[in-house]
Amino acid sequence: MPESAYSSMALPPPKPLTWVGSARADLKACPPEVQDVMGFALYQAQRGGTHPAAKRLKGNLVGLIEVVDDFDGNTYRAVYTAKLAGRIYILHVFQKKSTRGIATPKHELDLIKARLRWAQVHHAHLTSGSE
Repeated sequence: MPESAYSSMALPPPKPLTWVGSARADLKACPPEVQDVMGFALYQAQRGGTHPAAKRLKGNLVGLIEVVDDFDGNTYRAVYTAKLAGRIYILHVFQKKSTRGIATPKHELDLIKARLRWAQVHHAHLTSGSE
């Protein structure tokens, strides 16, 4: 039987996702339409791509990506990092409620920073062979 024309184009396995804190439950609490956008953006990140709604998080948090989706008059955001080799860490998913422009509220940034620190420690344990 001839080899499939697509066999030489096999994709590498997707990078595993690690949900930090309440990020997964927070995503599940979003409307289904938002879950679809965020889920597809994360899938593209797992495959090494970037969703059109994914942009570098502004500010001093280097290496973080923010996916923004507007739905039904509300803005939803998911923040993740793919900079820790071989794994995608989803740090935070939230509905932006601030009425002061487009900036991410300070309390959300503080939570993202804390979860990033946890992800860095977790990743260090994984790569050192201990957990």
